[in-house]
Amino acid sequence: MTAKLENAIALYMEGIRDGNAREAVTKYTGDRYTQHSTGVRDGIEGFVEFFDTFLANNPERDIRIVRAIEDGNFVWLHASQSLNGGTTKWITMDMFDTDDQHRIVEHWDVITEWVDETVSGHSQIDGPTEVTDLDKTDETRAKIQQFVEEILIGGGQNFADFISTETYIQHNPQVGDGLEGFGAFVAELAAEGKSMTYKYLYKVLAQGNFAVSYSLVQIGDDDFAVFDVFRLEDGLIVEHWDTMEELPRGAALVNQGKF
Repeated sequence: MTAKLENAIALYMEGIRDGNAREAVTKYTGDRYTQHSTGVRDGIEGFVEFFDTFLANNPERDIRIVRAIEDGNFVWLHASQSLNGGTTKWITMDMFDTDDQHRIVEHWDVITEWVDETVSGHSQIDGPTEVTDLDKTDETRAKIQQFVEEILIGGGQNFADFISTETYIQHNPQVGDGLEGFGAFVAELAAEGKSMTYKYLYKVLAQGNFAVSYSLVQIGDDDFAVFDVFRLEDGLIVEHWDTMEELPRGAALVNQGKF
């Protein structure tokens, strides 16, 4: 585990799980701490201000890091949160940029509620966690960049060039396995008079057989920040996780926003 990954995990676990917000954010962030998390202001004081209230309201915190990848100065974490004996549960994906000293200087996150019953029967966090095929990192990054740009944004239909037709395991709670599961989800949206449009790709991170894209997505009339996580085998997507969060508006926007 590299120093930047250790620092990102430590900020999460020591600062939030263990309740040492000020000590952790002071120790693990750099000369600046630019914040994109909804409701959290920039800097050390913004972090402390938000989490002092959060910690007081949630005295029981079971927080677990499920997956992690590193790409250059960036670290990405997939976490589950069970608060106050499971009365509230969240799935969080966090992206951190780090400086030359491996300290955190910028943070993005997308938080989604835990769903007990999913269409596919898979949970939002289960599945493989080990990063393999490290020699294929550049290939994986390029594949997902192309997939998002050509298919999700561009509207291309050559899904089989990117997604396995034999195995496509789905962890979005509303979508079933396989290409047919995704098709059924899109059809259901259409029946409700809605569409899902990927408008903008902000970032792609990759390590080995895993890649993460961060995008602006429009569903109906609402805009969402979306992390999509992909696992590849033999150059094709075989598994997908995601989180999505509606973009904050008005008083909820206390920093420069999700992007």
